[in-house]
Amino acid sequence: MRAASWSELERRLVRPAGPVGFSRAEVDGLPEPVQRHLAAAIAPGTSLAVSARLRMRGRIKVGRWLRFRARQVLSPHQGFVWAGRAAGVITGSDRYLDGAGALDWKLGGLVTVAHAEGPDMSRSAAGRAGAEGLWLPTALLPRFGVHWTAGDAGNVTARYTVGETPLEVHYRLDRDGRITSLVFDRWGDPDNGGRWAWRPFGGQITGYRTFAGLTIPSAGRLGWFFGTGRWPDGEFFRYQITDLQPVTARY
Repeated sequence: MRAASWSELERRLVRPAGPVGFSRAEVDGLPEPVQRHLAAAIAPGTSLAVSARLRMRGRIKVGRWLRFRARQVLSPHQGFVWAGRAAGVITGSDRYLDGAGALDWKLGGLVTVAHAEGPDMSRSAAGRAGAEGLWLPTALLPRFGVHWTAGDAGNVTARYTVGETPLEVHYRLDRDGRITSLVFDRWGDPDNGGRWAWRPFGGQITGYRTFAGLTIPSAGRLGWFFGTGRWPDGEFFRYQITDLQPVTARY
C-alpha cells in the first residue's frame, strides 16, 4: 500500500478555526488561576485555532543524546504527525491518526531502528496528542470539551479525552499564569519490559515565545516518571519550538 504523503496526512488532521476571536467571555466562570493562565496564553482577538503546524529542534535521548530537527501537524483532539531527523542519519515519524498510533524510524532510510503499532501504542500516542495541546492553548478552551479546575493559585488541571483515552493534565503556574511544569498519567512501557501501564509523564518548561497571538511553552524538558526519583533517567526529550502557525482557514 502506498504511504500517505505529508499533505495527505495534513488534510486528514487539520480543522479550520472558528469564526470568532478570543475574548475574556471565553473564560468567564472558570476558576481565577485558569482565567489568568488562558488570558496570558491567548491574546484578545486571536483566532480559535484547533490545529497548527510546528517546527522544532533539540535533543532526543536514544541510548545517548542526539540532536534533532522536526516538523509537526498537531490537532490535540484529533491527533498529530511528527516527522524528524536525528543525528543527521536517523529519519522517521510518530503519529496518532484516525484512532491509531504508530512510530517508524530508520537509519539511512533503510535499516529499521524502531517500529511500534497496536492498541497499546495507540493509547500512548493519544495521550501525547492531547497533552501537546499546551502548544495550542486555543484548543484547550472549554468550548472544545475541556473541563478546567484549580487546586490553588499555582496549580490547575485540564480534563478531556482523545478518542477513548482520558487525560488529566496537571499544570503548575507562575504568578503570571504561565506554565512552569506539567504532569499527567500516560499509558506506556518506558522500561521496554512488556509491562504497559499508566505512568507519570511530564517535565519542566524552560522558555516561552509568542506566535500569532499565542504565548506558548516554546522550550522544555520532557519524559517519563516526572515528579519521582526516576525522572533523571526518564527524561528523553529537550525541545525548542522555532515556528508555530495556527490553522485559521480550511486546508
